[in-house]
Amino acid sequence: MTAALARRHRDAGRRVRVFKCGPDFLDPMILERASGHPVHQLDLFMVGDNHCRRLLHDAAQDADIILVEGVMGLFDGDPSGADIAARFGLPVLAVIDGSAMAQSFGALVHGLADYRQDVAVDSVIANRVAGERHAEMLRDSVRAPVRWLGALPRDAGFALPERHLGLLMAAEIADLDARIAACAAALPDDALALPPPVAFPAPAPSNAPSNAPGPLPPLLQGRRIAIARDACFAFIYVDNLAVLRELGAQLRFFSPLAGEDLPECDALWLPGGYPELHPDMLAADGKWQRSIRRHHAMGKPLLAECGGMMVCSERLETSDGVFPMLGLLPAQVIMQNRLGGLGLQEINLRTGVLRGHSFHYSRIETGLIPLCRSRNPNGGRDEAVFRCGSLLASYVHFYFRSAPEATAMLF
Repeated sequence: MTAALARRHRDAGRRVRVFKCGPDFLDPMILERASGHPVHQLDLFMVGDNHCRRLLHDAAQDADIILVEGVMGLFDGDPSGADIAARFGLPVLAVIDGSAMAQSFGALVHGLADYRQDVAVDSVIANRVAGERHAEMLRDSVRAPVRWLGALPRDAGFALPERHLGLLMAAEIADLDARIAACAAALPDDALALPPPVAFPAPAPSNAPSNAPGPLPPLLQGRRIAIARDACFAFIYVDNLAVLRELGAQLRFFSPLAGEDLPECDALWLPGGYPELHPDMLAADGKWQRSIRRHHAMGKPLLAECGGMMVCSERLETSDGVFPMLGLLPAQVIMQNRLGGLGLQEINLRTGVLRGHSFHYSRIETGLIPLCRSRNPNGGRDEAVFRCGSLLASYVHFYFRSAPEATAMLF
């Protein structure tokens, strides 16, 4: 729905910027295709209030409309989409599945509107509606001041394919643009009605280094950082690349899946992704594998996050068998059908507290004693952080701007 709205406004000639609540990687890929612009995350814990304000302020300088896609239900999670809406004065457009409802639809709408006085539920769109008569019943159940913006018909062609970590990546959906365009065309004209404008002032100066709006110190000036980026190593925050560049680093991308060798570099970052979908290609003892082992043997920094850590292990076990990996970490990683970890995380390093999140369907078996463990602010499962020579590995996906100085020390 958010992608359809973004595309419809874009097709109408409006400059659209989209944000995503929470730490998700996959939804922003879809939303970027719909809007034509990179999509940043908004999360009060991971990104922080000050940088969220900076991102919204900067987007407002050249956008006609800003869309912020929620996560789960409006009030689910801590922080929730409702927390984002309340903190930054965002009017809420509720998207509700109306497929099995009639008058109860209105009760649900007004329950959302009345649940928190600091959250302004401005309007509603019904999703998966059976037909015109069904839409009329849903519309008649909605009372002012919440505005009815129409209904989207039930159509399997509007749905996006999923796997264990969420939606398929945008590059994997061959007809993604056609799906977005069809869904956008099916939106009623009323869905383009806008709420009153929202002001996004620049954030106030902060004494906290990680939240300061000014330029970052050039702690990585001249450092060459190689970054694996392809279908296996795809979970990279747009802002993380910006932080590394602001710190002065030169970024050099390569694709292990394409057989590309590790470029000349001073440090290496293996981000998360889907190694479990490409174990046979990763298991081959090719040039890039040998160059990464050589990089590690020379004592050069290597950061491996989640899927990157899996590739650095000795073995990866999937439903298709057991596959040898790089062997830099004395561990075996086993894919499983149940969730292995999910939640916001923070890690207290000597140079600062780095925040991020974890989400995985594997477990790691190792006799290696962790360097430290993360802290889950919501009381959920923490994650181990391993140090093996120059390798730092964890299931945690870091958000670099939460602690730029600590980030610089990783590279």
